[in-house]
Amino acid sequence: MIAPKKVWTVYAESTPNPATMKFVASQFLLLEGHVEYTDPAQAANCPLARRLFEFSGVTGVFIMSNFVTITKREGIEWFEFMPILREFIKSYLGSGDPVFTGPANQMADASIGRTTVGNELEDRIIATLDEYVKPAVEQDGGAIQFKSFEDGKVTVILQGACSGCPSSTMTLKSGIEQLLRTIIPEVKEVVAEAN
Repeated sequence: MIAPKKVWTVYAESTPNPATMKFVASQFLLLEGHVEYTDPAQAANCPLARRLFEFSGVTGVFIMSNFVTITKREGIEWFEFMPILREFIKSYLGSGDPVFTGPANQMADASIGRTTVGNELEDRIIATLDEYVKPAVEQDGGAIQFKSFEDGKVTVILQGACSGCPSSTMTLKSGIEQLLRTIIPEVKEVVAEAN
């Protein structure tokens, strides 16, 4: 007896970044962490991302849990491009072709899964980001990752829809920085570093 194919649904959500669109799938694509590709050469282990880069307007692919965030080049309108990409993703997932090659339970990056770094202050910063910031950032089609803390300055990495978003600077300064400074007085500033 042939096993029935999985039925996939895919819908699109706008993000605060006008250059990105979040495509949410009905099932998980990546079990842990996230991956971001800014060119096709980086997507050697991700056939889905490689195929998405074949669309002339795609400049970035970010995959996390059950969604794909796609960055488009300037001059392309989402109202024309979005239905094509949504249908392609749905068809690709429905075909049964692999999203990733290699281990079935692969993680995007081993450092993403870390919850502590050994320093009590940095552990508190990571815990605060995990509890209060990450869920909102993921809802918007992106990711935030702690990179370092030195001399009162927290450095984070923004990916997906958050990378290059016009409102990310304001969110970083008036949202994340203010939250961290309130909860952890040792924090004086939060800055983002490009990945």
